[in-house]
Amino acid sequence: MFTGIVAAVGRIVEAGQGPSAVRLVVDPGTLDVADVGIGDSVAVNGCCLTVVATPREGARALLAFDVSAETLRCTSGLDAAGPVNLEKALRLADRLGGHLMTGHVDGLGTVVSLDPVPEGAGWGSHRLVVDAPRELARFIAAKGSVAVQGVSLTVNAVAGTRFEVNLIPHTLDATTLRGLMPGARVNLEIDLVARYVARLAEHDS
Repeated sequence: MFTGIVAAVGRIVEAGQGPSAVRLVVDPGTLDVADVGIGDSVAVNGCCLTVVATPREGARALLAFDVSAETLRCTSGLDAAGPVNLEKALRLADRLGGHLMTGHVDGLGTVVSLDPVPEGAGWGSHRLVVDAPRELARFIAAKGSVAVQGVSLTVNAVAGTRFEVNLIPHTLDATTLRGLMPGARVNLEIDLVARYVARLAEHDS
């Protein structure tokens, strides 16, 4: 389980052929990985991956993951070098600062826009607008939670399949979201509560 509170921005430094489909090697940046070992889970851009090796590059500890073809099919940003949002798995003693997440990406959204909020209406923040797949849009509600690229965010507004969130300066500084451009594909995970409420409603009907 994860919270969607990104601990560090790392970087995929290698994406090559692996035993499954792709072997990723990630430089964790400022993330403390002293307590991370083989078999542990780490969210990479919101996707829960299992550590399969802990290679070193000089004094730096790196993390290696095997990514299956199925995971590559339903996610974005895990098949080439580039920056990634990282979060270690939640411990029972940790604070739950975002919302409970599984790290199982539900689908890919498309960025519509990322624009500064007009001065006087939240100056310094940016408004991110995303189109969600129709099958996921029904789970996204105003004031509810959604994860974009592994970042826990509060939904400000919803219109059809399109939703918008507000990104404060800290979120822009601490994640990869600041680099999103219109047309970019982003990993989405819907709120667990919304998923189960919808399932219960289907059962009752």
